[in-house]
Amino acid sequence: MKKFLVSILLIGQTIMAATLSYININNTDIPLIEETDHRLPIVSFQIIFRYSGYIADENRHGVSKLTAKILNEGTKKLGSTKFANLLESKAIHISAYSGTETFVLEVSCLKEQFGEALLRLKELLTDPNLTTEALKKVKIDTIGYIKSKENDFDYIASKELKSLLYKDTPLAYESTGNIEDVEKISLEDIKNFIKEHLVYSRAIITIGGDINSKDTQKLKEILFVLPKGQNKQLPFFEASSKQETKIIKKDTKQAYIYFGSPFYLKVDDKDYYKAKVAMFILGSGGFGSRLMETIRVKNGLAYSAYARVSINNSYSYFSGYMQTKLESQDKAIKLTKKTIKEFVQNGVTKEELQQAKKFLLGSEPLRVESMQQRLNRAFMEYYKGHKLGYTKEELKLIQNLKLDELNDFIKKHKEILRVSIAIVTK
Repeated sequence: MKKFLVSILLIGQTIMAATLSYININNTDIPLIEETDHRLPIVSFQIIFRYSGYIADENRHGVSKLTAKILNEGTKKLGSTKFANLLESKAIHISAYSGTETFVLEVSCLKEQFGEALLRLKELLTDPNLTTEALKKVKIDTIGYIKSKENDFDYIASKELKSLLYKDTPLAYESTGNIEDVEKISLEDIKNFIKEHLVYSRAIITIGGDINSKDTQKLKEILFVLPKGQNKQLPFFEASSKQETKIIKKDTKQAYIYFGSPFYLKVDDKDYYKAKVAMFILGSGGFGSRLMETIRVKNGLAYSAYARVSINNSYSYFSGYMQTKLESQDKAIKLTKKTIKEFVQNGVTKEELQQAKKFLLGSEPLRVESMQQRLNRAFMEYYKGHKLGYTKEELKLIQNLKLDELNDFIKKHKEILRVSIAIVTK
């Protein structure tokens, strides 16, 4: 027992909860989320640019993804291979990737190489490999990826569902664009994207590991090489409630069914935690969830059936999927709609709520095992408009959630009944 207590004390001395502060550059405050962990001599950080993911591609679909790939090709001076070898010799990792709403630069290194990592990131930002050769290479890679998805029926059904739910919005398009989109993108498009979106007015920084205040101040070196640019308000796109169905014919032995509908809840809504519990019971809880029990266990119509809500700053919708035999697709769809309808009308049982609480509360330690998990959580708390540590408060709300409160919440969200469906079938 004494040894256990000593271990707890040691951990308490080496790990600090994530904190929020600001780095001021030319009268602009850049949020800095940091967590100190001295147990290993490792540092990792991200510069996350708001409203800079593929949602900002406008009429150049795929440009954000292609920009990230270009930045992963090293500097113009050294080229891809030499730059990669230089990083590898110092055990430094630098990468870029584009999400839906954000563009991310990620760096990890040994504590002793932190200064070197900053230097190499600065070189990458000031001298990216914007050459015809590099662009040709990343285009070939991207087109190859797009072609590889031509017979990925889950991918196709998911893509078509998004096009039904978010027609005529950026969310209706794939993040990579299609082959024609990729072929049209020029070096000038990449340069313009970097100039507009990789700017410090949109930046949020997360950093964790064996760090101190001097280390975090060094991040200014990177911010100073970025233009100020202009921060923009992220638009919000409503999912369609038209209840459309799209059937895509392929040479397949199974039916791939993706369904979705609006979900009228924003990221900062006080009832956000209720949605987590409700959807765990309906479709995201694996075996024991309503959809899995109805579709697979009781009727044997699919190997798995899943549903969830996706809620972010620019969208909020309900969606799910299943894969079934061709001759069973109509029955599976009918039964899915019936299950969702009964869920909204009747709510959940006391036993279902207890099981959901048991899992969501009991599995919490697995979601904060690593420093990166904790930093990502802190970032999402800040990004979605909550204070740091909000997730712990949310767990208390889940623990104290009463059955009638949850069922009243579920009954209010009849919009999930307005389901659109995309099917890949024979």
